[in-house]
Amino acid sequence: MFKRVVRQSKFRHVFGQAVKNDQCYDDIRVSRVTWDSAFCAVNPKFVAIIVEASGGGAFMVLPLHKTGRIDKAYPTVCGHTGPVLDIDWCPHNDQVIASGSEDCTVMVWQIPENGLVTSMPEPVVVLEGHSKRVGIVTWHPTARNILLSAGCDNVIIIWNVGTGEAIITLEDMHPDIIFSVCWNRNGSLICTACKDKKVRVIDPRKEEIVAEKDKAHEGARPIRAIFLSDGKVFTTGFSRMSERQLALWDPDNMEEPVSVHEMDTSNGVLLPFYDPDTNVVYLCGKGDSSIRYFEITDEAPFVHYLSTFTTKEPQRGMGYMPKRGLDVNKCEIARFYKLHERKCEPIIMTVPRKSDLFQDDLYPDTAGPEAPLEAEEWFEGKNGDPILISLKHGYIPGKNRDLKVVKKNILDNKLSKNTENTTPAIKTATSTPSIVTKLDEVLKEMKSLRELVSSQEKRIDPEIPSPSSLFFL
Repeated sequence: MFKRVVRQSKFRHVFGQAVKNDQCYDDIRVSRVTWDSAFCAVNPKFVAIIVEASGGGAFMVLPLHKTGRIDKAYPTVCGHTGPVLDIDWCPHNDQVIASGSEDCTVMVWQIPENGLVTSMPEPVVVLEGHSKRVGIVTWHPTARNILLSAGCDNVIIIWNVGTGEAIITLEDMHPDIIFSVCWNRNGSLICTACKDKKVRVIDPRKEEIVAEKDKAHEGARPIRAIFLSDGKVFTTGFSRMSERQLALWDPDNMEEPVSVHEMDTSNGVLLPFYDPDTNVVYLCGKGDSSIRYFEITDEAPFVHYLSTFTTKEPQRGMGYMPKRGLDVNKCEIARFYKLHERKCEPIIMTVPRKSDLFQDDLYPDTAGPEAPLEAEEWFEGKNGDPILISLKHGYIPGKNRDLKVVKKNILDNKLSKNTENTTPAIKTATSTPSIVTKLDEVLKEMKSLRELVSSQEKRIDPEIPSPSSLFFL
């Protein structure tokens, strides 16, 4: 498959290890929806898993420490009316998660500090704008409250979650279903893979395609595309002979790939997970029982095969822990949450080192939870690189602020639209008579009520003893 040339790399001996049974999450009914998403999202506090739900769509949110058998009655996040297809944790708030569903909506949820106590049917905000099911949701890496969604209506919408508004709508760029969308490191560009076999690099604020490659992979099965930290694009797909391929592209020259490799003839879609700190890409095939990992460097052949972690059971989905959630004392460089049919199994990737000291070369400063930009700044054209934090003493989570949605903008827009065609003079003229007529009606009703009461009093026979006289009898 690859030339096994011995080359120096600190990640050559990385090995994977599944945790013991008592550290797995058992008895979870993982979703059976036929959609090529990861079905799992992880952050340093929680693991979220899309599950089977009768009469709608739901996902489960478990605190990381809640391992073992999960009770059937365990509360879920259950506000969607159709199956949930994709979920994504906010990188700037470990308690906020977004979900896209077959019911054509995107919902954003605020999970309580210690996890769910009762089921959660009410989201913080519902984002409505897609006409078909929403299969992809992904947060902006550096700007607060910006969320991207892509639906089967072939439309990408970028939302300001803080106001509940769709700010940018990218239509007519994709003639077919969008398989994947990925932000670049500072969130100034997105790259998409589409069923028309094209990989596109798009500037969402200018609403223009910066670069595209037709037939990035010749095969008919789904393509995935992600940005690397240096701006290159990494894709996985299938050749004309249905072999699985991976390729590396330079957006400045998309004519030919920088590097391309054939892998095997399995038909599972390869989900790529990328660590920008170490430049290692992990490929997890849906339905496979293995995780392959590759190091990407500046020297040919650019994509270097490292190793494969294999288990007996095939995977239904996969969650990938951000760097700040790893155990630096054990030289852990990646952690996956592998979904089986009825459980979720953490898999730990470790670099074998003898020393107990902090390994600076394995853990350069990584992206922290602080957002360098607010949503409005990004929409105005500013860019910001992630604010980096050191993991030398481990990651200590700070206090997350609540997600507040201020919908003033929406109401203001509606009011201004309604009042565009009416002058203030006409408005007051039409509204004043309506108030007067209402007052007249109320006064008439009061008058008739008074008359009714007095007529009823007259009808009462004066010979009937009063309640006080009855008391004395």
